[in-house]
Amino acid sequence: MKRNLLAIAIPALLVAAGANASIEVWNKDGNKVDFYGRVKAMNHVTDRGQKDEGDKTTARLGMSGQTQITDGITGYGRWEYETKTGKDSWDETRYAFAGLNFGDAGSFDYGRNDGVLKAITAYTDVLPEFGGDAANNNWHVLSARTKAVATYRNNNFFGLTDDLSFALQYADNGDNSNTLDGKRWHYNDDGKRVGDSREAFGANVQWRIFDTGLTAGAGYAQTSGSKQDANTWTAGIKYDNYNLYLAANYFQTKLKDRWAILHSNHISIEDEKIKGVELVAQYGIDLDVGRLTPSLAYVQHKRKVSANGIDLGNGTDLNSPYVKYVSLGATYQLNKNFSALLEYKFNLLDNHDIGAYKNTVHQDSGNHPYKPGTKDVLGVGLIYQF
Repeated sequence: MKRNLLAIAIPALLVAAGANASIEVWNKDGNKVDFYGRVKAMNHVTDRGQKDEGDKTTARLGMSGQTQITDGITGYGRWEYETKTGKDSWDETRYAFAGLNFGDAGSFDYGRNDGVLKAITAYTDVLPEFGGDAANNNWHVLSARTKAVATYRNNNFFGLTDDLSFALQYADNGDNSNTLDGKRWHYNDDGKRVGDSREAFGANVQWRIFDTGLTAGAGYAQTSGSKQDANTWTAGIKYDNYNLYLAANYFQTKLKDRWAILHSNHISIEDEKIKGVELVAQYGIDLDVGRLTPSLAYVQHKRKVSANGIDLGNGTDLNSPYVKYVSLGATYQLNKNFSALLEYKFNLLDNHDIGAYKNTVHQDSGNHPYKPGTKDVLGVGLIYQF
């Protein structure tokens, strides 16, 4: 869903922008400012009672800028804001960071930015509407946007080769995921984190394999502390030329012993792991008007845990997938500013999978019995962007 990157001059900013066009409002004496935005009108058609159901319309506005300080040093910044206007409407500052680019010596920035593993999760986060499950801070460390991150990037290995890049990152109590907090962390009955976020650090490396169109990447991130409460590693590979795009990712997160609260009972969870695989294939077809890109994907993230005394009710199996589906869809890009999206998610979760339990809107009233979130979902939408 995020293959189109905002084109700006500093490679350090090319992390996860959501538009392929922008309006240049200032470019003089080494100073440049661009604005960009997007309106995405989207609806998820599925069985009522699932969390994916209904209007998912969003609007997004962003700004990027740079200033030439010396011949070899450039300052830059980025801000991006999104509002969700559907039934679960809320606002979010997606990005807010500033930094310095030192040319071949790399760049350094601080603020709200992508977690360092996002560079690898992006390989498979390209579906027309769904996907992005690996970039989920509820499961993994530094895998999506997070606050208070300091990041060093080098995109050409100190000027020696454009094919090798790496990044180092430290989150100052900023990895705001459900895997972390400032103490012994736990979930409440709704599966939400109780406690504060925690320090984390990570790194990635990517290699563009000569002129083959292949890129391989790997990354590692963990929370700080004597017990190293959570750690994530990932590896991915992608092939990209003008028409064909293929990508694969593998993830594993390991969580140390923790306490959880489920149904008001304290329980101990041990040796918890979340393993995931994502596979994507896309092919672009140029038409008389625009470009059509069919998309096929398979996504599975599964939990494995040794636990004592856990009962979620309804026969839910804790050693089961969080997500498991096949996606079939297409993006029709009429021009660089307007696209139409269609994607069907074939939900492969069973009734007793933990993902089905968490994908259900649980009603307090006896008039709305529990229905596992195992239904397919159709996403239909339009995007205008500048």
